[in-house]
Amino acid sequence: MTRLALALALVGTSCLGGGPTVPSLPPGGVRVLFIGNSLTYVNDLPGMVQRLARLAGNTDLATASVAFPNYALEDHWSEGTARAALVQRDWEFVVLQQGPSSLPQNQVHLATWSGQFAPLIRAAGAEPVLYMVWPSLARFDDFPEVRNSYRNAAEVVEGIFAPAGDAWMAMWETEPAPGLYSGDGFHPSQLGTYLAALVILARLTNIDPTTLPPVIPHQGGQTPLAPELAERLQAAAETALARNPTRP
Repeated sequence: MTRLALALALVGTSCLGGGPTVPSLPPGGVRVLFIGNSLTYVNDLPGMVQRLARLAGNTDLATASVAFPNYALEDHWSEGTARAALVQRDWEFVVLQQGPSSLPQNQVHLATWSGQFAPLIRAAGAEPVLYMVWPSLARFDDFPEVRNSYRNAAEVVEGIFAPAGDAWMAMWETEPAPGLYSGDGFHPSQLGTYLAALVILARLTNIDPTTLPPVIPHQGGQTPLAPELAERLQAAAETALARNPTRP
């Protein structure tokens, strides 16, 4: 299976094939494009953000994504689908994501390519949003540098900072966190994706994470959460949002 075919299989909100093609969305509403890699498409983060919005009574938000395995923003620029989506359709928000980008050279890379995309994003009528991810479990101590990297990139493009990875960190600050990582120690579990979705949704819509019901919405339905766990996850999202400015 090619990278493109794999991304299509995993990202149900995209419609790609036969060359760069704009992801399909219904007309109207608030359109959100995610540009990223497997940290976006595993557990369908864009779809979860949209489903959480529905749980909060917001029926206007619609998400789509261009996400391929192991892609950085530079790879997206070269491949072309993301640029085609920005040229061919208007958006309200464009969420940018690559790897942790914690090393100094990778921080420069993230800021540089966020800056490369920013004029196209604004020409499409949208605000750039930097979706902070997390380091691998083996590099747990890199959390502060991941936060700095994505926050600095948001500042460079005068965009919005979505501190999802900092919400992960907030879960560990009071007591050991539940399994936010999947078995490979890098990709998110469903809980990890849910926590990231809470943060991104709040930054795009101002929906308070603590007002949402204790369920994880996904393509197959909803997974109930123990009320105590839901409260912890939602509080962690709220903590990260409160201590990180929307616009650095």
